[in-house]
Amino acid sequence: MRFFIAVIIFVFVASIYSCRSSKKLQSAMSKNDTTITVLVNPAVTDSVKLVNTVLQKIEGNYIRFTTFSSKVKVKYQDNKQRNYDFNAFVRIQSDSVIWVSVIAALGIEAFRVYITPDSVKIIDKLDKTVQYRSVNYIRELIKLPVDFYTVQDIIVGNPVYFDTSNILSYRETENSISLSTSDRFFKQLLTLRKNDFVIMHSKLDDVDLVQNRTADFTYEDYTYAGSRLLSLERKISVSEKTRLEINLNFKQPEFNKPLSFPFNVPRNYKVK
Repeated sequence: MRFFIAVIIFVFVASIYSCRSSKKLQSAMSKNDTTITVLVNPAVTDSVKLVNTVLQKIEGNYIRFTTFSSKVKVKYQDNKQRNYDFNAFVRIQSDSVIWVSVIAALGIEAFRVYITPDSVKIIDKLDKTVQYRSVNYIRELIKLPVDFYTVQDIIVGNPVYFDTSNILSYRETENSISLSTSDRFFKQLLTLRKNDFVIMHSKLDDVDLVQNRTADFTYEDYTYAGSRLLSLERKISVSEKTRLEINLNFKQPEFNKPLSFPFNVPRNYKVK
């Protein structure tokens, strides 16, 4: 059961680990497509202007909202040929509540998850149990520095672990712009679509060589949900000791609609 819960939460949290080390940064892009490569030097005015312009565009695309809801079709596969295919319903009250309902076979609700900035609650309707955890449970589960706000940004498609104070390089191709950054946790390569600066690719590499976690995230099928550009198709490939693939398909996303977040625990459920 714990493994399946890990999958559920990981689906929405995993974006934070995406990619390969900066040593592989150059090989991650086609040399034939590269038109501009700039090693960012704070003392060089032109390189700073280039980066600042892109950062302003990224900030302009940052999704701010009151509420968000969507159905998400999830497909999961790992290198041990374990496969999961299920639907989840996600609702968010900005900076307050993340609510997830996971639907198993035959349309039966299997799990309900309720996350706040300081707690995680999980109802297992199959085992008739409930768990009450600190929000640190997510960190413990996936061994990453995650909080409520990180998960919230991941679900709506905002960039995470993107350290604007430490831009290492800027690359421009005919169709994309890429920025590499580094902080205490990750080295990152963020690739944006050139015409509108939405995220195409996010790659992170764990600074901790012992962990050596890598992953690759692709954002596709952008559409407007209200006035906001949202990626409906996301492909996640993660490698550590094992490899796993996750596909997320967002359907009927909506922003700023009235929502409820029911989380009623039946009296006969046991606390784990």
